[in-house]
Amino acid sequence: MSVSVKKNTIFNTIKSVLSIIFPLITFPYISRVLLSENVGKLNFGSSIVSYCSLFASLGVSSYAVRECSKVKDDKKALGKLSSEIISLNLMSTIIAYVVLAVLLIVAKPLANYRLLIIIQSSSIIFITLGADWLNAAMEDFGYITIRTIIFQILSLVLMFIFVHKQEDYITYAIISLVASSGANIVNIFYRRHYCKTRLTFRVNFRRHLPPILLLFSMIISQTIYCNSDITILGLIKGDKEVGLYSTAVKIYNIVNTLIMSVATVVIPQLSSAFEKKEYDKINNLLKYSLNYIIVLGLPCLVGINAFTIPIIKLLAGNEYVGASIAMHILTIALAGSFIGGFIGNTIMIPSGKEKICLRVSIISALVNIVLNLVFIPWFGLNAAAATTAVSEVLSLILIAPYIDKKIRISNMKDMLFAPVIGCLEIIIIGVISSILIGNNLPVAVVAITISAVAYISTLILLKNEFAMSFLQGLLRRLKK
Repeated sequence: MSVSVKKNTIFNTIKSVLSIIFPLITFPYISRVLLSENVGKLNFGSSIVSYCSLFASLGVSSYAVRECSKVKDDKKALGKLSSEIISLNLMSTIIAYVVLAVLLIVAKPLANYRLLIIIQSSSIIFITLGADWLNAAMEDFGYITIRTIIFQILSLVLMFIFVHKQEDYITYAIISLVASSGANIVNIFYRRHYCKTRLTFRVNFRRHLPPILLLFSMIISQTIYCNSDITILGLIKGDKEVGLYSTAVKIYNIVNTLIMSVATVVIPQLSSAFEKKEYDKINNLLKYSLNYIIVLGLPCLVGINAFTIPIIKLLAGNEYVGASIAMHILTIALAGSFIGGFIGNTIMIPSGKEKICLRVSIISALVNIVLNLVFIPWFGLNAAAATTAVSEVLSLILIAPYIDKKIRISNMKDMLFAPVIGCLEIIIIGVISSILIGNNLPVAVVAITISAVAYISTLILLKNEFAMSFLQGLLRRLKK
């Protein structure tokens, strides 16, 4: 595996790990200060904004990373392509804001959320102008990581200074906006050293719109089954139940972001390799990605189930323990998302098979919505978790038969052996700690730490190929 891929993986993993560490600091504080009702309001507002953000973004990000990575060595071609994509994206953003404005005026259930939604929706225009997909296409993950760290620290400081009571949820929404939008404002100036971008009306719609709309349709269906549970749960069961469920979803999203971050690193090179039909390179990149998912993903799945209540208490507090059953169910969804995301993000999209992804996503979304409407009134947040699990597993089953037959990943047994042994140790530690100390939080944190150390030690002792590769690289750097 090339040095650049390993280096970018390290940078992207650091960014993803920080996306876990910062919520470990912020979410416990916010959940205790704002309480579940206001946390529910924030998440309900975010779910509404996410639909408008979806329409504003179209399918631009995935398409832009794939296409820009093909011309990244030609500054003039890259500038022309980037300018057209940004301009097209800005047109869709304006339309999305018009729709949101009408929705806020007409929809009476949203009357109490108008100010919150207006604040949260401000991020949409900055995402469009920031065009972070250009940084990903250029594989500039060092910049992305450093920028992310700076703005996460800024948001953390602002939160502790200005958020002190239950009514401060609007202030917290503004701080979240500053944290996300600041990075995108910096992008506007930073990207000049890649190429010159400008707004233009001379957009090649025939070239860009068909693949963008195809990806857009796929993302719509994915977003529907990601957000429909929170939206339907909020409308039927209220803010408190959304607050509980969003705690489980928060953990789900943190882990999913960490594990699937490897896709962001390899997509530019995979897109180029699929275009040239370089299957040796494709298989090596896919093996590397799957190794990453197994080594990091398996212990996350096992650890969440072994230490569910302590993890929820640590992140949110005793008030949110009611989300524990939903959290167990969501780990099934997480397992499906790991493998389904691997197939979709690193095989189907880079190889241009968006139509297959679209069909699978539409079927899964429809199943998810129907199941949500049927079961949420009866079983609340646990039903929302179960419908997400069903959708993820269904997506995996439907998409697996379409994998290119030339793709072969060797040594699967060797890839699984050490991680499985390490996960058995996590289960044993989890069971013993549960029997001896129950859910005592400080001691449970120690048990979780011991589990992590035992797992990493097992990977090294059994000479797991993926772990040893990174360890040897680290040792070489330390010697230098």
